[in-house]
Amino acid sequence: MKITFLGTGTSQGIPVISCGCEICSSKDFRDNRLRTSVLVETEDKTIVIDSGPDFRYQMLRAGVKDLDAIVFTHEHKDHIAGLDDIRPFNYLLKKDIHIYADSRVQKALKREFSYIFSDIHYPGLPQIQIHDIDKEPFTIGETLFIPIEIMHYKLPILGYRINDFTYITDAKTVSASSIEKIKGSKVLVVNALQRSTHISHFNLEQAIAFAKEINAETTYFTHISHNLGLHAEVEQELPPNIKLAYDGLVIEV
Repeated sequence: MKITFLGTGTSQGIPVISCGCEICSSKDFRDNRLRTSVLVETEDKTIVIDSGPDFRYQMLRAGVKDLDAIVFTHEHKDHIAGLDDIRPFNYLLKKDIHIYADSRVQKALKREFSYIFSDIHYPGLPQIQIHDIDKEPFTIGETLFIPIEIMHYKLPILGYRINDFTYITDAKTVSASSIEKIKGSKVLVVNALQRSTHISHFNLEQAIAFAKEINAETTYFTHISHNLGLHAEVEQELPPNIKLAYDGLVIEV
């Protein structure tokens, strides 16, 4: 299974509009972060987890020629705003895109993209097939997805375990039962927003502690803000098996 980090930034991305800080001004490409998303390529399917506002550019930059499904973690704008940009896949590949979302995310999609769900259909609308998900495992093609409930402050959201790979973003607290679903993963991806404490995200210290508890072979931090620091400097502070993800990073799991 091949994983491509399409975006590793927080809701504002890096550089942040109008910010001239050291991180936003950095010439290191690893400090330039689009909104968080990953591309998952299995033997038979091409899947994106979350389609944020940078989805179009992420598809172009990664050279994605085919797409079967989008799996959503939650309904915040930086995770759903790019759904309309599936239209070229519909037109060129002549197929619907399968959408996997829980009832709350579906409600947000229907609010934000009401025309997709309208009874009046006209040429050029995004063509989708919605699949209801909850906490039960589901399959996309031949691959099993295990939803993992995570708390994003008071909002329950979903991470996913896919074989030996677990993807979590926007976590603040994780229950003991969810931790049991994650343990044994060879690769863990989890958010590390900044150094100071945040109401709804792990900070760096909390993310490191969580990574040590899970004890995956390799952990990658994502959903990173400009308040964390320069990529090259922060990574020097991390334990050997913990790394900062960056846009364009490709790993095999």
